[in-house]
Amino acid sequence: MNGSRPWWESAVIYQIYPRSFQDTNDDGIGDLNGITRRLRYLVELGVDAIWISPIFRSPMKDFGYDISDYVDVDPIFGTMADFERLIAEAHAHGIKVILDFVPNHSSDQHAWFVESRASRTSPKRDWYIWRDPAPGGGPPNNWLSEFGGSAWEFDAATGQYYYHAFLNSQPDLNWRNPEVVAAMHDVLRFWARKGVDGFRVDVIWHLIKDRQFRDNPPNQNYHAGRPPNEALVPLYTTDLPEVHDVIATLRRTIDEFPDRLLIGEIYLPVERLVAYYGRNLGGVHLPFNFALLSARWDAKHLQALITEYEGALPKGGWPNWVLGNHDRPRVAGRVGQRQAAVAAMLLLTLRGTPTIYYGDELEMPQVDIPRHRVRDPFERNVPGIGIGRDGCRTPMQWDGTQNAGFSSVDPWLPLSDNWRSNNVANLREDAVSIWNLYRRLLRVRKETPALSLGSYRSYALDGDLLVYYRELDNSKLLIALNLTDQPQVLTFEPGASGKVLVSTGADRDGEATTDSLALRGDEGLVIEL
Repeated sequence: MNGSRPWWESAVIYQIYPRSFQDTNDDGIGDLNGITRRLRYLVELGVDAIWISPIFRSPMKDFGYDISDYVDVDPIFGTMADFERLIAEAHAHGIKVILDFVPNHSSDQHAWFVESRASRTSPKRDWYIWRDPAPGGGPPNNWLSEFGGSAWEFDAATGQYYYHAFLNSQPDLNWRNPEVVAAMHDVLRFWARKGVDGFRVDVIWHLIKDRQFRDNPPNQNYHAGRPPNEALVPLYTTDLPEVHDVIATLRRTIDEFPDRLLIGEIYLPVERLVAYYGRNLGGVHLPFNFALLSARWDAKHLQALITEYEGALPKGGWPNWVLGNHDRPRVAGRVGQRQAAVAAMLLLTLRGTPTIYYGDELEMPQVDIPRHRVRDPFERNVPGIGIGRDGCRTPMQWDGTQNAGFSSVDPWLPLSDNWRSNNVANLREDAVSIWNLYRRLLRVRKETPALSLGSYRSYALDGDLLVYYRELDNSKLLIALNLTDQPQVLTFEPGASGKVLVSTGADRDGEATTDSLALRGDEGLVIEL
C-alpha cells in the first residue's frame, strides 16, 4: 500500500512471455528458473511487478492458453518447486507476481473435458457447452471461432457439438454452471495461497454466452482481408450483461486475500470497457486499456483518446495504459524506431498503471517470421493477412553472445535482426539508449508522486505537440511529446518556468526552461514547473 492506496496504483507492471524470456535448461524455450535468474535485471530496470503469461500444464496447442491442469506447472517451464522459489525470490527483491488466469476455456485434454465428452449423461457434461445439431444437421448456429471457421465442433461419439471460441482443442467452459464457478474460484485460491499477488484474466468479456444461442448478426462494416470471425458482430457471444455478475464473484474471491490485484483482458470500446470496473467498483481493479495498441499516432488523436478515457472512468476507477503485449505488433514496428522513445515517455507519464511488454525497453522490432518457422495457430489457421502473433514473441535479447544470451541452442522462434546491437549488455552501457530512458523514467516515477499518483490535465494543443500536466499537491509537471520528425516550439503559460527532469535524448536533463521551449523532431521532455 502507498499510504491508504493499493500498491498497484503506483506500480509499473512488466509482462513476461515465459517461453521467450530466458532458457536455463537448453531446450530453446524460456522457463521459470530463467525468470528467477533475471530478477536482478528487473530490479535494475525499476519495475514493481511482473505478469507472467500462462505456465500451467498444457498440450501447448495455443502455447499455454489451452490448460490441461490449472493447479500444476508445465514441465516445459519447470516444477512447482521452481515456481515457489520464483515467488519467494521475487518478493525478496520487492517484486510482485501476477499470473495469467484462463477461465473461459480449457484444453480438450483436461480431465474435466475428457469426462464431459465421455457420454451425454456424464456428471461433467454440463461443465462445457454442448448443443444438438441444427434441424437438418450442421452446427447449432452461426457462431464463429476467433481463430477461423465455425465455433462448433462435432463429437461423433455423442452426436452433439461443443462450443469453442478459439481452437477446437480449447472447449469453452460453461460459466452458467455453479460447479464450474466453484472449481475455478478454487483455482484462484490455490495460487493466491502460493503467494501470487494478482491475476490477469484472459478474455474475460467472453465468459457468458447467450442462453438462447441466437445467431450473431452480420457485420455491415466487414471487408476482405480482415480476420474471418469479424464477418459477424459477436452480439450473443461476448460482453453480455450477465458477465458482470460473474466478475463480481471473482472479485469477492480475490478480496478474501489482502492486497491482491484483478486485471481483465478486454478488447472493447471505452464506453463498454469501463463497465468492467463493476457496480461500486466491485469488478476488476484494472480493465486493461488497449487504446494505444491501435491508436493513430498524432497529437490531436491521442489527446482526444486520453480525454475520452479519463472522462469515461467511474468515480474512483484507477486508469491503466498498455503499449504492447503478446498478441499485438511491437510498438517499435507500429510507430517507428524514432518514435519508440516518445511512446515510452507517453506510457510512463500518463495517469494510471502502465504495463511494459518485455523487450520494448530494448526497442525490439516486430519480426517477420519465415513461413517454415511460424508457430502461432492463429496464423496457421488464417494465413496471409498479417495477424500472426509470433513476430512480437521472439526471444529476449540479453547480450551479443550465441542466440542473444537467451539459450545455448536454437530458440523456439528466430531472433530479431537487431539483437547484436539492441541487447541489454550494449544498451546498458549507452547513456542515450532507450533502455536507459526507460530506467530514468521509472526512477523519476518513483521519486515524483505527481507522476505516479497525480492528476492528469490536458494542455491546449500547441502545433503537433502532445502536452499535458501531472499534478499532486504543490508538485506540477508538464510533459511535452513531439510526435513528428520536425522541430516544434512549445509556448508556456505566462510566467511559467521550470527544469527538464527527463529528455528522450538524455542530453537536456537539468536544462532550465522559460517562456518557450524548442523540441527536436521525435523528442519528448518531462519538465518540473
